[in-house]
Amino acid sequence: MNPFKRIMVATDFTDSSKPAFEEAIELAQKNGSELLIGHAYQPPSMTEANAVASSVYDEWDRNLRIRVEQKLQELVNDAKKAGVLAKPLVLSGAPYEAIVDAAKENKTDLLVMGTHGRKGVSRFFLGSVASRVISTAPCPVMTVRAA
Repeated sequence: MNPFKRIMVATDFTDSSKPAFEEAIELAQKNGSELLIGHAYQPPSMTEANAVASSVYDEWDRNLRIRVEQKLQELVNDAKKAGVLAKPLVLSGAPYEAIVDAAKENKTDLLVMGTHGRKGVSRFFLGSVASRVISTAPCPVMTVRAA
């Protein structure tokens, strides 16, 4: 029996998220799972939007989205080379909210994500996307610490 029909891996495209991506591919291979590869980007803020013409804002947002799509497609191609059915998910907004919403919408059975391993004051000020996702996700969350 396959407990994980649909696995989602969240990436921020940093080296810290590579081990989680590799783990997600391995799990998808072993379980014959579909792999959703998601990245949440932050659209330019309203303060920034008010400082430029709407056409400039739209182009700015479009360019951000295109870069995310390109990076996700590279990861999808890597997963496909490993024999895994993979799809990109371009998410926008606060990362932890976008990731949790995507997991719900896509009926994800397992969510895999990397952690930066911050502690103390830096974690207090920067927060932890992983801890927020863990506390609100609709499915089990596997965190993979960066090497």
